Amino acid sequence: MKIVTALSAPVSHARVDEPTRPPLRVGVVQHRWHESHDDLLAELNEGVDLAAAEGARVVFLPELTLSRYPAFVRGGDTPVDGAEDLLTGPTLAFAQAAAARHGILVHASIYEKQSGERDGEYTDGLGFNTAILVDANGLVARTRKLHIPVTEGYYEDTYFRGGPASNGAYTVHTPEALDGARIGMPTCWDEWFPEVARMYSLGGAEIIVYPTAIGSEPRHPEFDTQPLWQQVIVGNGIANGTFMVVPNRHGDEGEITFYGSSFISDPYGRVLVQAPRDESAVLVADLDLDQRRDWLTLFPFLSTRRPDTYGRMTAPVDRSNPIGHS
Repeated sequence: MKIVTALSAPVSHARVDEPTRPPLRVGVVQHRWHESHDDLLAELNEGVDLAAAEGARVVFLPELTLSRYPAFVRGGDTPVDGAEDLLTGPTLAFAQAAAARHGILVHASIYEKQSGERDGEYTDGLGFNTAILVDANGLVARTRKLHIPVTEGYYEDTYFRGGPASNGAYTVHTPEALDGARIGMPTCWDEWFPEVARMYSLGGAEIIVYPTAIGSEPRHPEFDTQPLWQQVIVGNGIANGTFMVVPNRHGDEGEITFYGSSFISDPYGRVLVQAPRDESAVLVADLDLDQRRDWLTLFPFLSTRRPDTYGRMTAPVDRSNPIGHS
């Protein structure tokens, strides 16, 4: 498996004060789905092992880590039958075993089953798309995907409901194992929304990780969205002073060919490491987390906002004008 590393953080151009923490070394695994579950686990375990061997203290994995991407077809009446329980399902068990093997944290993504009988409120046959952070003892943190795509080949609204605003939305996690590094854990489609990055930044996030499954557009097969996808994420990182960690899958799963290109960028917009489009890979990079402070001191985007002028942003969506009023 290809390994791409950046084992020393680049200079912080806006630095005035010396950093207060050593760099945090993180890893990303880009993989493809295998019909053989054993082959899939072998590839993911190899990636985690390689990242840990390079000193990564946390390894980030793509969206719906152990699943074939389901939403290239509509979900039917009870798509949640293909989901898994958060605490007893195979994804947490895999991540926990990998974390225990190396004494690290592992971040993964699941199609989370929530039964109406257990929760007393969910009767729509859908589940959640949930990012999890796991250590040797089990679940450390979770965040449910908020924004759900509805486009051709990505019929996720027929599988997932958006995470509730009152239950962990925009939570910034501070795991002790990472010396309190502040991490936001949205998912895929969330990465297109500048509001998401801003909300996490206002909560003090230093790292935003987007487990991702994105590739070709079935209705527009000649349109390569990869450059736009990357530019939006990197730009949101610049505007919010955050490191962006983006693990994507690669490979042809039928209707969609996923374009890999996983990357890590810093608050200055520099892409520290990037994977190929069509190859499994491991990325490892050192993050100088005090660069957030440096950049947002020189360019104080958060403190010079004008929220008193932003009322339209929180108005209900006008479904009759999906691209806004002319």
